[in-house]
Amino acid sequence: MRALCSTHLIGEAIVICLGALVAMSLTDISTGVLWSVAGPAAVLCVLLCGRLSAPWAVSAGWALQVALIAAGFVVPMMFVVGILFAAIWYACVRVGRTIDAAKAARG
Repeated sequence: MRALCSTHLIGEAIVICLGALVAMSLTDISTGVLWSVAGPAAVLCVLLCGRLSAPWAVSAGWALQVALIAAGFVVPMMFVVGILFAAIWYACVRVGRTIDAAKAARG
């Protein structure tokens, strides 16, 4: 599960940064405010990659997915992007757990 979810979170960090760049040009929100929200969110995605074995990590990943969907209130296209990333997160968690169970059964 760690490999799939880590790949997803790195991609999400990139999308968060790109979404902030788009928001800078499409909204009246100041650059400082945008990066004070997007920067820590992207860093949190990267840091969460290393903590995916913790029991709370999947829940934190879901919280990031909700935050990405909520970014649609600033840049409306982020609703679509956020929903797609949430669906991919679900698939990564589900398939990752299936793979982990199969590996454990094999020995």
